[in-house]
Amino acid sequence: MLREVWPFVGAQHRAARRVVLARLVRRDGPGSRPLGATVAVAADGTWRGSVSGGCVEGIVVEAARAVLGGAAPYVMSVVPGDHLLPWEDAPACDATLQVLIAPAPAEPVHGAITAALEEDRPLAVRVGLRPPYGWSVAAATDRFGGDGPAFVEELRPRRRLVLAGATDLAAVVAAVAERLDRTVVVVDPRPDHVRSGAFPAAAMVVRAWPDVWLADHRLGAGDAVVALSHDPRIDDRAVRAALAGDAGHVAALGSRATHAQRLRRLAGTPGLDRLVGPVGLDLGGSSLGETALSILAEMIAAENGRSGRRLRDGDLPIRAAEVPAHA
Repeated sequence: MLREVWPFVGAQHRAARRVVLARLVRRDGPGSRPLGATVAVAADGTWRGSVSGGCVEGIVVEAARAVLGGAAPYVMSVVPGDHLLPWEDAPACDATLQVLIAPAPAEPVHGAITAALEEDRPLAVRVGLRPPYGWSVAAATDRFGGDGPAFVEELRPRRRLVLAGATDLAAVVAAVAERLDRTVVVVDPRPDHVRSGAFPAAAMVVRAWPDVWLADHRLGAGDAVVALSHDPRIDDRAVRAALAGDAGHVAALGSRATHAQRLRRLAGTPGLDRLVGPVGLDLGGSSLGETALSILAEMIAAENGRSGRRLRDGDLPIRAAEVPAHA
């Protein structure tokens, strides 16, 4: 999962510091991190990421530092708990991990990855699993030749989250959603609201009626629209336009009474049964941060076809799916 560590890799690249990546390329059983999980270790001693959620990071960071010091790149096998003493309990996830320890890609591959992530363009990234562990990129996985075993990760455009209403709550939702790898767009026709300066730099803040913006920007099944203005003139237009499109999650803020009024106003709107309201999971929180967490947690649960109930009360796998990546 190169996206998780790439800001760190990019900063080291700009500072002309070498970086070695430890990448989970194969596993023979269950684990806490998906294939493609990556630790990036820089020549100044700093590092980011994980391949096991904490069990073996010390081992792979040490291995990466050895490669930074001149050791040859290689694929290492590591089992969580191998470093423990005989009487210490090993983690339940005891699958053997195959971790590639090799330098981060140089130009032009580094630049291609950076551009794809910044511009939300799809890109297939391949690294060989035999010396010299070369990197290459292509528009799609089928463009690669069959020159030995390799690990391929498909970088996909981020999902979009459109927030109707440039409110204080929207600003907090946008800030948290950044860490969820969403492209956030805030749409509001009110000039003072869009000029508030409350939104993170990465969010796109647009002065427009949400239905007009949505008509010009087609959303996909992985995208979401959440109406947060608390103004029916804005929220209703956002909801109607979103339900007319392909967004997979359409929700609106408000109390149960507010939502009941909304449903009466929108009666007869095609797809109204898809509208989620009041938005959010039942966390009982009241602050802006707690409300934002409730809204985004429900969105993620809906995207993964989950109920949002406590993990201890269910028996499904904790992760809905592995990140699309293969060897």
